[in-house]
Amino acid sequence: MALLPILRFPDPRLRTVAKPVEHVDDALRALIDDMFQTMYDEPGIGLAATQVDQHIRLIVMDVSDDKSNKKVLINPEIVASSGVQNCKEGCLSVPTVFAEVKRAETVTVRALDRDGQTYEFTCSGLEAVCVQHEMDHLDGKVFVDYLTPLKREMAMKKLAKLAKAEG
Repeated sequence: MALLPILRFPDPRLRTVAKPVEHVDDALRALIDDMFQTMYDEPGIGLAATQVDQHIRLIVMDVSDDKSNKKVLINPEIVASSGVQNCKEGCLSVPTVFAEVKRAETVTVRALDRDGQTYEFTCSGLEAVCVQHEMDHLDGKVFVDYLTPLKREMAMKKLAKLAKAEG
């Protein structure tokens, strides 16, 4: 397994719309393992392939405290949603920036697992937020797109300052 570099906003590659996964094979499973290692190392609770410059419809996520609830979502789609919640979100591609985003409270997701088998699950709360946030990445959206122009500009300044400090 290897740690993968995470694209940072405003990298234009984060705006790429991901293509469906055609084949589930050992190469894809190796990418899945690398994505989990990268996500846990950051630490995060979700990571879309787009964020590691792989523009395929793939998400890994685990909202548990003890790394016991790993989920692999290949070609995910939300088949039902209900309710509304506001949640303070962050993003591995937008470090140090957090903001309230309005999301569905409950979602039902259909996807393929790491073996290419179709499954469905319904989730709510943080897990539902995570699914929606990561699916946005697959569609070329970043959570700062939900912010007001002023808040987005403040986030950009914060990121520029962070990049300068790291650079």
